[in-house]
Amino acid sequence: MHRRDLFAAGFGLVAFSGAARAQQGVIRTHALSLLGEPALPPDFPHWPWVNPDAPAGGQVTLTALGSFDSLNPFILRGTPAVGLVNIWDTLLASSQDEASSEYANLAEVVEIPADRMGVSFELRADARWHDGRPVTAHDVAWTFDTLRAQGRPFFRAYWGDVAEAVAESDRRVTFRFRTNENRELALILGQLYVLPRHWWEGRDFAAPVQEAPLGSGRYRVDRIEMGRTITYARVEDYWAAGLNTQRGTNNFGALRYEYFRDATVAFEAFKAGQIDFRTENIARNWATGYDFPAFQRGQVRRDVVRHELPTGMQAFVMNLRRPLFQDARVREALMTVFDYEWLNANIFNGLYHRTTSFFSNSELASSGLPEGRELAILQGFRGRVPDSVFTSEFRLPETDGSGNNREGLRRALRLMREAGWRVENRRMVNAQGQNFEFEILLNGPSFERVALPYVQWLQRLGITARVRTVDPAQYQVRTDAFDFDMTVDVMGQSLSPGNEQRDYWTCEKAREQGSSNTAGICDPAIDELVEMVIRAPDREELIHRTRALDRVLLHNHFVIPQWHNRAFWIAFWDRFGRPERNPRYGLGFNSWWVDPARDAALAEARRGG
Repeated sequence: MHRRDLFAAGFGLVAFSGAARAQQGVIRTHALSLLGEPALPPDFPHWPWVNPDAPAGGQVTLTALGSFDSLNPFILRGTPAVGLVNIWDTLLASSQDEASSEYANLAEVVEIPADRMGVSFELRADARWHDGRPVTAHDVAWTFDTLRAQGRPFFRAYWGDVAEAVAESDRRVTFRFRTNENRELALILGQLYVLPRHWWEGRDFAAPVQEAPLGSGRYRVDRIEMGRTITYARVEDYWAAGLNTQRGTNNFGALRYEYFRDATVAFEAFKAGQIDFRTENIARNWATGYDFPAFQRGQVRRDVVRHELPTGMQAFVMNLRRPLFQDARVREALMTVFDYEWLNANIFNGLYHRTTSFFSNSELASSGLPEGRELAILQGFRGRVPDSVFTSEFRLPETDGSGNNREGLRRALRLMREAGWRVENRRMVNAQGQNFEFEILLNGPSFERVALPYVQWLQRLGITARVRTVDPAQYQVRTDAFDFDMTVDVMGQSLSPGNEQRDYWTCEKAREQGSSNTAGICDPAIDELVEMVIRAPDREELIHRTRALDRVLLHNHFVIPQWHNRAFWIAFWDRFGRPERNPRYGLGFNSWWVDPARDAALAEARRGG
């Protein structure tokens, strides 16, 4: 059976390498993809963007914010340290150069049955934990069962269509599916971080852990100052050091994360040389903050790294669990008052792009009026989605950037009146005389310069908003419990949306603490659209269904869209070597290395003042 026949047989969006072997419809392959055939053959020597001869060694110090009290990143309780996923391997390794392709890593072979009702992974015989014991299929099955039962709610949504995981032998694990219409299940199971069953036996997995967990990956936990710093040391006898998915990556001898209470302090630490590398996400810093002596002397460098990643949606998110935000006219009014043009001119130095879609910077974003296949999909939801979906192009309000948003305020006032609110003694009140007031919850002071102007604009409408900034640990606890009125959230997306959409938008997840449905969206029509996206039979249909979902989300005004950047802004002390190019869909920092000559020159310059 040829690969073109597999698609005719219903293999949908999952494509296989041309080197895949098929026997009686069963596919055995080294790679899977959702967007065309995987680009690399089974014997590819290394990722195309890495330097396979990069030297290993040296320590790099990076930034983390807040604090941590746990070394278990998979559960709701506790605040986990950053970087922990470096200590575990995944079944397959994602290519940062392809939009949605994964290659054999911990697993040597992937097997897809003819009916697509499951996937099997055969593990490499030499895969080892750091204590020398083999990684087995029993570890894989135990990890899956444990994460789904005791891990964050995300896992239950992400793997909702998996019936069971069965270790058929020490090296072969099979996941059986409830449906063969969920096109991405095999790939998302390939992303599973496999944990050692024998290490966790006798421990409460649902409780925060403060001792170094056992892993199988390139790094292990080396030193911990709980809440302040954590260091990961490179494992020199790493079992997968020669794998094509590992060569030229993870070259640093140690990764050290230093914690700071906020982004301002962290930036000062970078300027003082305590931090080696940072990605900049504050436009003001990027425009005016890099004038310190080390940068002027060329000891600190900057770069703009373009990427092709979908940027998703960053937004002010209203908590629909609060009665205050349940009327779509109120939500639209709050969006209308937001003056992005003034912020971009006065706060962001004109460096950002306005976000107008939940799938921005991709072909999945809706635009104009629905037509063709997208319109046909939406016709089935008439009467259950806003009428404006069919009659009006979704457009965010625009201003001249002067800060005088009179037209926006007039329109917002009309919407509030339609929703039953009125201005009385310069305050927005309802029929019962209750004031319209709420709190904006932030996890650090850097965003206050955005929230505080917004508070002032709302005051012109008679609305009282207060900004409350808490530390990241408290913020995590409150948002997991949906204990907020409005906050800032980022709903990231990929070029192949699927199972994660349940966690973002569905009724089930609106009720489940710790889910990613921050807004509390619960709409049967949206639930149906999410399932349609997950079960799209081919790429073209996926695009139409995703655009339909995007359009319905936008016209409900669940969030106040903010902005995005189409590049990584990076700054670093000049002690690194870099590959000749970056991958298309990532920053690729794990393929950098400490350059001995540059490192020595920088150290000498520092000694000389």
